[in-house]
Amino acid sequence: MKSAYWLGSKIKLRAPLKEDIHIFDTLDRDILKNLNSISFPRTRIQIQEWIDTISKTPSNESDDFYFIAEDEDENVIGTIETFDCDIKNGTFSYALSVFPSYRGKGFSKDMILTVLRYYFFELRYQKATICVYSFNNESITLHKNLNFVEEGRLRNMIYTNGSYFDEIYFGMTKEEFKCFYKVST
Repeated sequence: MKSAYWLGSKIKLRAPLKEDIHIFDTLDRDILKNLNSISFPRTRIQIQEWIDTISKTPSNESDDFYFIAEDEDENVIGTIETFDCDIKNGTFSYALSVFPSYRGKGFSKDMILTVLRYYFFELRYQKATICVYSFNNESITLHKNLNFVEEGRLRNMIYTNGSYFDEIYFGMTKEEFKCFYKVST
């Protein structure tokens, strides 16, 4: 039986599999740029080594995890990764990407809410923080619409595509999530 935590209203989350190499072979420049910066191309061997690393059983020392998101027809629509999971203080971060043909259809929102629900109510984290680059207007709008609070801006922190961009930090606490999404515990 699948856990309800891994099912959103439009997506389901799963662990990466070795055969997912095709997902990362086809990532477009826009997704890579929004995740970090434009980097050198990776070989299939490098991608396979990275998939081998992220598809290992997570350690008991960290709740960092890399999820593959699928729609109801099991089409891969994107990824969401949790990292900087601080068990002591109950804080974590995440990054997500959605393939171009699935953007603007509510999948990002569903991926985020699914991960927040799991980390807040199963793993007992109390706050999520996300960094969005200032050129990523879609993600800025998404997080504002999800009721994340803009907590700060670090100017000229990333250089990509010939320009410097700011990092904008958004946060949401478990209490805010419960209030905005009418969750009772």
